[in-house]
Amino acid sequence: MDVGVIIGFVVWCIVGGIFLIIGGSCFFASRPVGFWANVKMCEVNNTKKYNRAMGKLFCCFGIVFIILGIPLLTGQNSPLLFLSITGTMALVITTMLVYELVIMKKYRKN
Repeated sequence: MDVGVIIGFVVWCIVGGIFLIIGGSCFFASRPVGFWANVKMCEVNNTKKYNRAMGKLFCCFGIVFIILGIPLLTGQNSPLLFLSITGTMALVITTMLVYELVIMKKYRKN
């Protein structure tokens, strides 16, 4: 196995690990955790449950992201890399939809 392939996978796992760390920190946050960058967070009706849901969302994202990186180990010219690319796009879109349609719908203060 090529050293570059292993380095690429390790970097991919580090990025996934960062999302796991963010998810873990959400469980202990005292203020509502934001999802969108540079957007003022709206008020939520239950901060503890909202942050727990956000922690689960980020942790699930990190785990699935790491799993999607496994095809990187097959090499640079592998057709399996298509799974990593399209899977990551689908993961990001799904995460945004879950945040907006499930979490915010449930916890946004009316």
